[in-house]
Amino acid sequence: MRLGIVSGRRRQGKTYLLDALIRELGGFFFAATDETESQALARFGRALAAQTGGTGGRFTFADWDEALERLFTVVPEGLIVIDEFPYLSKHSPSLPSLIQHALDPRGYARQGKARLLLCGSALGVMGRLLAGNAPLRGRASLELVVKPLNYRASAKFWGIEDPRLAVLVHSIVGGTPAYRREFVAGDTPESMEDFDAWVTRTVLNPEIPLYREARYLLAEEADIRDTAIYHAVLDAIASGNATRGGIASHIGRKSTDIGHPLSVLEDSQLIAREDDAFRKGRSLYRICEPLIVFYESVMWREWDRLERHQPELAWRNSRATFLSQVVGPHFEALCREWAMSSEEEVFGELPGKVAAGAVADPHNRTQIQVDVVVLAQEEHGRPQRILSLGEVKWDKMITPAHVERLRRARDLLSVKGYDTRDTVLACYSGAGFHADIPGGVRLIGLEELYARSAP
Repeated sequence: MRLGIVSGRRRQGKTYLLDALIRELGGFFFAATDETESQALARFGRALAAQTGGTGGRFTFADWDEALERLFTVVPEGLIVIDEFPYLSKHSPSLPSLIQHALDPRGYARQGKARLLLCGSALGVMGRLLAGNAPLRGRASLELVVKPLNYRASAKFWGIEDPRLAVLVHSIVGGTPAYRREFVAGDTPESMEDFDAWVTRTVLNPEIPLYREARYLLAEEADIRDTAIYHAVLDAIASGNATRGGIASHIGRKSTDIGHPLSVLEDSQLIAREDDAFRKGRSLYRICEPLIVFYESVMWREWDRLERHQPELAWRNSRATFLSQVVGPHFEALCREWAMSSEEEVFGELPGKVAAGAVADPHNRTQIQVDVVVLAQEEHGRPQRILSLGEVKWDKMITPAHVERLRRARDLLSVKGYDTRDTVLACYSGAGFHADIPGGVRLIGLEELYARSAP
């Protein structure tokens, strides 16, 4: 008997993949819903009876201990999938302990050779199944997180060949597969000229499921009750307030008051905390789901117009905000992703870590923000080596002035004790490069960003 845990944010295709696996290999599939324990047991009994070939019959169970024992008797080998497991554990908190008991050396599940997969979208709940002193800790032989498609795979999935258009679309829908067909009925922008119209007829259209999806993503998380404070935190991050203090100030709370919302959003993988490349202890928060960034930056501010079915007016009024607050930061994140996945020849060796970082410039009393910092693997007893420092511009051409900022940052870091002897200066742009960029600078445009084939 083997146990596997499969998790991932909603709409990533977990159920689709597991259902396909059951169809290929055979086995038992049960999709839980948000219902009482007695309702769940009754429906589970009907599904299990159908597994035996009966028609119209059902097993009646007094509790989940009895139901699990019958399950492993009826399905002694093969694959067993329980989808949306958090719905069951919500109303039956003892269920993980009962599964642990069944998996024990003397448990009834050990008599067979079945493989049990527990799947769920409530990431906070699924993460706790194997954490700390949880009953199932140490019992699983598989822990699989189904993640969104990366930006290259997403462009291929959407059938978009123009890299500029691919960035714009990805900055709204990210790599979530379900949005491609189920949520916009296969509507894909045909060209850059069609992009604005595509936005207004899909994500800004109240009649399209994608319109309210960002709200549902938050409401569906099991650990989130009052969504107001969570939306306020997300709005603060989307507005550029990425530090804990900045978030608290933006929403008018004390820094200590937002610790719990930040932890819940992190556990749900809706936000991520990323360390500054050069300042230990300074973290920046980033929203992981592009659709939520788009909602907080664009839709929430234009909600009255959108509800009155004025998407064209709302989009015209917020397009500049979209480019600065949504596409710009998203493009920076894509450039960091490109750098992290780069081959050895790009920066001289494989990256150990990629992040953004701020470099203090005491002489000018400013901070130099470096968008893409590529660090080598740390070596004990040696200065930290910087493989590359990068500047990112989405809608502006890279000029020699941008290169000079990178050089200034490199010199300051060298004084601070970093090894910058082989640091590659890199410029990433969605708008192009001036002809007089100095030689020796690595230039990465949209074509190179999408050049490698999607895995």
